[in-house]
Amino acid sequence: MKPFRTVARVAAVLLCLPLAAPASAEPPAQTSQWIVVGVPAANATTGTLTAFQRVGQDWKAVLGPTPAKVGELGVGAPADGVYRTPAGTFGFDQAFGRQPDPGTKMPYFQATNQDWWDEDGKSATYNTHVRSAQQPSSIAENLYDSGPVYDYAVNIASNPQRIPGKVAGIFLHVTDGKPTWGCVAVGRDEMRSILNWLDPAANPQITIGVGSPSLVTGQS
Repeated sequence: MKPFRTVARVAAVLLCLPLAAPASAEPPAQTSQWIVVGVPAANATTGTLTAFQRVGQDWKAVLGPTPAKVGELGVGAPADGVYRTPAGTFGFDQAFGRQPDPGTKMPYFQATNQDWWDEDGKSATYNTHVRSAQQPSSIAENLYDSGPVYDYAVNIASNPQRIPGKVAGIFLHVTDGKPTWGCVAVGRDEMRSILNWLDPAANPQITIGVGSPSLVTGQS
């Protein structure tokens, strides 16, 4: 992949973002790992993902563009119970998977049928991982029983303040070829590669919006 040497091409990716997207099209500050997910229209369910590594003052594409699935309702404002992928720029925190740790530097746990993500806005553990033999709330996703899509995954911290109604359980995970419930999904091999690349010391960030990440690489 060709590196790019200015943010001008980055801006080209995100100039047509919807209002829900970040105001700035520049790479996030204080990061050296940046993932860009772009869809051709706000209601599209398929787009592309490209991962970039800062090398000195330059950015180099290290993965992609690769096909990515987003929510059934496309990309835009987040809301609980709405199958839309949040638009904006977010960090990552917890990685997990039904499979053993592939070697990621991110905090990682191997999911069993006692691992849940609480998505009940009335629960004290809303938008957190809960390990329990019983379902922790009326709305909680079992991270093992959900199947191979969670063989490898990482939480996109789209609601770190855990504000009820502002969406919970938005992950980057393995695709099953279908639109998601609001997550971003890529191929299994690509997901393993992303996990092995992510480094919390690099403060990795993901930007999701309307546009074409292929422009960032300088490809025509």
